Amino acid sequence: MEKAKVYFTSEITPESVIKMYEKVGVKLPGKVAVKLHSGEEGNQNYLRPEFVKKIVEHVNGTVVECNTAYAGERNTTEKHKKLLENHGWSKYFNVDLMDAEGPDKILKIENGKVLKENYVGKNIINYDSMLVLSHFKGHPMGGYGGALKQLSIGCSSSEGKAWIHSAGTNKNQYTLWDNLPEQDKFLESMADAASSVHNLFKGKIVYINIMKNLSVDCDCCAVAEDPCMKDVGILASTDPIAIDQACIDLVYNSNDPGKEHFIERVERQNGVHTIEAAAELGFGTRDYDLINVE
Repeated sequence: MEKAKVYFTSEITPESVIKMYEKVGVKLPGKVAVKLHSGEEGNQNYLRPEFVKKIVEHVNGTVVECNTAYAGERNTTEKHKKLLENHGWSKYFNVDLMDAEGPDKILKIENGKVLKENYVGKNIINYDSMLVLSHFKGHPMGGYGGALKQLSIGCSSSEGKAWIHSAGTNKNQYTLWDNLPEQDKFLESMADAASSVHNLFKGKIVYINIMKNLSVDCDCCAVAEDPCMKDVGILASTDPIAIDQACIDLVYNSNDPGKEHFIERVERQNGVHTIEAAAELGFGTRDYDLINVE
């Protein structure tokens, strides 16, 4: 597989997000889903709707989300819709909670390492293309969160999230946490699930990772640590594996002393194994050229 192109700018502005999207050179057709993180109630690090407003309007997109599989303000449709309103998403955009009503859409995973099917919000089939707008940061379970996590956990329904977290043994969000699988099985399940969503939109999907508010904790944490590193920049690609690898490499190669804390979180959870497993599935590559955009 030839090297992927990953575009990078250190300028983090709403206008830069549009510039990076344009650099990729793929015009997303038809009805565009913009997958992003709505932010758990109490979280201070998630990207605000005001920051992404220009890119969502630029692609004429619909903001899409799915319910969670843990206690909080987003694990039921009623609570999640209220949070989407409180956080300003519904104020600015058309918002589609894709798994608000069942049944889930089942995506087959022919060559999955752990999972053979993925359960996603059924409304995903209403879209012709997708912009995956990820806040790159750490994660208490996955080690880090980026494009691959948005594709997998992010697009799965509440039951689908439980299915991934349990490595395909449980779809009940309330009993899930009693018996979790070994870590690598969870990470491989994320890679499996990510492949199914990427392949659903193959050729009609663009990834943008925003390296801002670099906490070791995810936007799903109601109580999250403050950022431990300075902001890095914005990356864009058509390859979800390459863009996540590039973000990881930028952290490791940084001169920021706060990177040690970030790296400790990634390594403790073996986070890079998600990238390794995804590359073995063949829907992208870890080899890339990082192209600086002025």
